[in-house]
Amino acid sequence: MTNDVLGPRTAHALLADGTTVCIRPVEPGDHEQVQGLYGEMSPENLRLRFFAASRRSAAMAADRACAPPRPGYRALLAETHGQVIGLAEYASGEDTATADISIAVADGLHHRGVGTLLVEHLVSAARAEGITTFTADALSENHDVLKLFADLGLRTTRRFEGPEVRCTVELGEDDTYLSAVEARGRAANVASLVPLLRPDTIAVVGTGRKPGSVGRAILHHLHTGGFTGRLFAVNPRASSILGVPSYPSVSALPRTPDLVVVAVPGAAIPTTAEECGKAGVRALLVVSAGLDSDQAAALMAACRAHGMRLVGPNCLGISHTDPKLALDATFAADHPRPGTAGVAVQSGGVGIALLDGLSRLGIGVSSFASLGDKYDVSGNDMLQWWESDGRTELALLHLESFGNPRAFSRTARRVTRRIPVLTVDAGRTEAGRRAAASHTAAAATRTMTRQALFTQAGITATRSVGELLETAALLHSQPLLAGTRVAIVTNAGGAGVLAADACAEAGLALPPFPPELVDDLLAVLPDGAAVGNPVDATAAVTEEQLRNCVDRITRHAGIDAVLLALVPTAVAAATGDNLIRALIAGPGRRARPVAAIRLEQDLPVKLLPATDGGAIPSYAEPQAAARALAHAARRAAWLSRPPGTVPDLDGVDTARAHQVAETFLANHPDGGWLDPRTCADLLACYGIPQLPWAWAETEDEAVIAAERLRGPDGRVVMKAHWPGLVHKSEQRAVHLDLQGDAQVRSAFRDFDTRFAGLLTGVVVQPLAPRSTELFAGVVQDEVFGPLVLFGLGGTATEVLGDHAARLAPLTDHDVHDLITAPRCAPLLFGARGSGPVDLEGLEQLLLRLSRMASDMAQLAEADFNPVLATPAGVSVLDARVRLLPRRSQDPYLRRLR
Repeated sequence: MTNDVLGPRTAHALLADGTTVCIRPVEPGDHEQVQGLYGEMSPENLRLRFFAASRRSAAMAADRACAPPRPGYRALLAETHGQVIGLAEYASGEDTATADISIAVADGLHHRGVGTLLVEHLVSAARAEGITTFTADALSENHDVLKLFADLGLRTTRRFEGPEVRCTVELGEDDTYLSAVEARGRAANVASLVPLLRPDTIAVVGTGRKPGSVGRAILHHLHTGGFTGRLFAVNPRASSILGVPSYPSVSALPRTPDLVVVAVPGAAIPTTAEECGKAGVRALLVVSAGLDSDQAAALMAACRAHGMRLVGPNCLGISHTDPKLALDATFAADHPRPGTAGVAVQSGGVGIALLDGLSRLGIGVSSFASLGDKYDVSGNDMLQWWESDGRTELALLHLESFGNPRAFSRTARRVTRRIPVLTVDAGRTEAGRRAAASHTAAAATRTMTRQALFTQAGITATRSVGELLETAALLHSQPLLAGTRVAIVTNAGGAGVLAADACAEAGLALPPFPPELVDDLLAVLPDGAAVGNPVDATAAVTEEQLRNCVDRITRHAGIDAVLLALVPTAVAAATGDNLIRALIAGPGRRARPVAAIRLEQDLPVKLLPATDGGAIPSYAEPQAAARALAHAARRAAWLSRPPGTVPDLDGVDTARAHQVAETFLANHPDGGWLDPRTCADLLACYGIPQLPWAWAETEDEAVIAAERLRGPDGRVVMKAHWPGLVHKSEQRAVHLDLQGDAQVRSAFRDFDTRFAGLLTGVVVQPLAPRSTELFAGVVQDEVFGPLVLFGLGGTATEVLGDHAARLAPLTDHDVHDLITAPRCAPLLFGARGSGPVDLEGLEQLLLRLSRMASDMAQLAEADFNPVLATPAGVSVLDARVRLLPRRSQDPYLRRLR
């Protein structure tokens, strides 16, 4: 068994009940353990496994599994607390694309997902080795194994042969299997978080007897917050702290806690974690900071060995506000207000700001997790918890890093269709773009990558904590906008102008009212009112008039939201209080969203309670209100669009592409840029069109190539090449408009002279017709996966920076967004009157580029610049591809970090 197929040699994952198991290759030294697995099986289970209650068959199976590694054979075991509880293996024969699979699970551990988890890991390994089909023989009465195959999510057929069943499982990659794996992982993950977020018993280790310690503060919060379970302190020098019984150690507690809060110095954390694990603790909350690398490794080893989930270290704590639990294991100043917002942060300071802001707004918190250094429990875990807890209606995230962005993206895409997910786009600025050889790598900043993740997952990304709370207030209290059309109503013209400017800057539209609505509004507003958009209701407007005006506009089909800009005046009828009463005396949630701007307001955003139990958001700044409305409109647009699909592509030869890559890397062990011929071979595997070209290493070969490739105008282009050359124009390594043999010879001699000792050959191409020069590329981000970029190309591509980006694999929606997002997009649709370019061909180019990057972990970056797009077709004029010796890892394989 080699590491390059399964990724890490050892992986930890969760069973259906949330138990942590270790999945690893079987080794020769495991023979006694594996034999023990079979030796402890009942005769009935041995019969179902080997078709006979044969101890000899069990011994032979142990010998086979623990033999030295050999081609076509894989064996994985599952173990917990050092004990083997399951084994799965496959073996291929002459047909290397098919392998026989078998599974064994310890007695008493059936129906907990051991076998399914092992098979999932074998499927991932088999796919990496080119195996496309599993076969398995089972007795027809072995309902457990037949159900396992049927429920995998893979296409499975059965053929009955007397008392036996022949199962055939096709390992093709599709969304059905991925969704089934996700569903199993989600259930297991939520089960594993129950001891952490719904514990019956908690112990706090590191509770000082004197005020001032973090542990004591958390114990105080748990005690005064009304935690409904059992609560203990751990302190060897006290029998009681803050009225909570104290014991000298975790092992001395009268009851094993589900959750232990660890607030001891870093050096003591590994010992404390090990003690907790041996005592049977299921979850740790480590608030301490300052662990060195050895202490961090020891902490994680203890958690994985004993199956404990971990929040932290270096965190503020966790809360769960369900009155039946009342868990507040934080050292924040105040207890969080119960509510409906789930919050996960890495920064404790941001966590405190969000808790205070949500409490002030009256939204409150369903559960809160300060993840700190995020050794284990992540934002992905919390999203899955909120998805299933029945209390959370809004998810707020502040994450500085992503453990598995592709898994996070899939989870977020699913969760955001049920509840809004908001985040602060932390770390947007960069000191400078990283030094990079290609246009693609230079353009693919971490900011662009993160924004692509948020956009594709439907996450509402804000620029600050304040904007996050402002948007949360609107999404919590108002329906979503059906579009971007906003009506502004004001009692002061200047305030209306400010609001109009803010809406325009946020991308919202202020459409004119139709005549019938104008007449309707004039009938209910005071004399002198100006019924445009904005509506100036004048300082004389009364409470009833304002309410009638708003109600009529919200019933109008041509308006998606109403924004009121109100200021208090000296006119009695227009005091601030009664104008606000005009809003809150009616329904808080009208057919269309309503928000207010009150320039004199003391807080950035408030929720004004309405008489029906709803609320109206009120903002101190027009820009805040407009941003919130724009975020709501974008969320509505994302929800209205069905989930995209990754189209099937014809003419793709993945096996051949891997052969091309392997051959290149065999000759270049450190990787590098492909030469033009190898690059063309790779692009041909994915049907990516290139402008005709020829390779020449001598002057005479260049002349012959030019003669063959000349178009109707007789002109060609010559490009120099040597290993490592990327930016040809900067090196003046391109000659354009070459006519006749003499000019071709002269261009070749120029290159040969200037690049003596470097030049390995030249590329000759026909001169392409004039058109908009485009750029397409991909860069393989080690954290986020492949990122596809598209935009304006040519020599100024980096200067203008007119690019859009999406993470691969691209769906049909992603491709549409890529093509329409850059500022140059109107040129592609015929803005100059020349007619649209071949948009279908452009879509195919991007989809094929995405497929190539998704298939090949070795592809570090690809740079197509320029790309020629005309009404007649799309082709790549210049392509550069860099490969690195990387092995693929399955980003969706169930495993803990």
